[in-house]
Parts: sequence; C-alpha cells; structure tokens
Amino acid sequence: MAFLVFFLCGIAGGILGGMGMGGGTALIPLLTLLCGVEQTAAQGVNLLSFLPMSLLALSIHAKNGLLERRGLGYLILPALGFSVAFSLLAAVLPAAALSKAFGAFLAALSLFQFRSAFQERKKGAFTEKNSEKR
Repeated sequence: MAFLVFFLCGIAGGILGGMGMGGGTALIPLLTLLCGVEQTAAQGVNLLSFLPMSLLALSIHAKNGLLERRGLGYLILPALGFSVAFSLLAAVLPAAALSKAFGAFLAALSLFQFRSAFQERKKGAFTEKNSEKR
C-alpha cells in the first residue's frame, strides 16, 4: 500500500511539473504530508528527480529551437555552484528550518502567481476593449 501512495505522489509531481508548475512545488508537500517523509529527504528526492527532468526539457527545447545559446554559460555555471552550495547547506540545517523556509518560498511564489494572473487578466480585458472599438 505504501508503494502505491509513493507512486501516486510521483505521478502527481510529474504531471504538475510537466504542466509548468514545478514538480517540486507539489512533490515536497506530498511526500512530507501524505507519506511521512522527513523534509530533508523529500528535498533530496526532489533534487534528484529534477536532474533527469530538466535535462529532458532542455534537450526538447534545444531540438525545437527554443533555446537561446548565447550567454548560457553565464547562467549555468552560477546555477550549478549555488545548487551545490545550498544542497550542502540544506544537509546541515534542521528539518524545521527547511520546512519554514520552504513554506515561505511557497507563500512568496503564490503571491507572485496571483499578481501575475491579475496583471494578465487586466491586460486581456484592456486588449478586448480595444479590439471591440475597432
């Protein structure tokens, strides 16, 4: 039965990640709340699952010509460095601190998403009004 719960959590995280939400945004709470996995282990699983998914997405974007190669090194090298540094930091922090930091991240992300949605809605309403006048 436990395997089925883990399997379904993995599917849910994969589907949400494929839709652009970010699989870890769902996978970490699913693992900690539904499966009883400790925060540090859930974040480690998320980091490990992110690697193959991001490589696959990167290759698909490159194949479809959606990858801007100029300046890519300036983006990848700092991202790798900070990923390693913060992974090492997460390994020594207590689980309670990680939970609070992840909760703050999710709260900030939701505020950002709401703001973006309202801005897009206003922009869409403005565009509709202008197209009706024509």
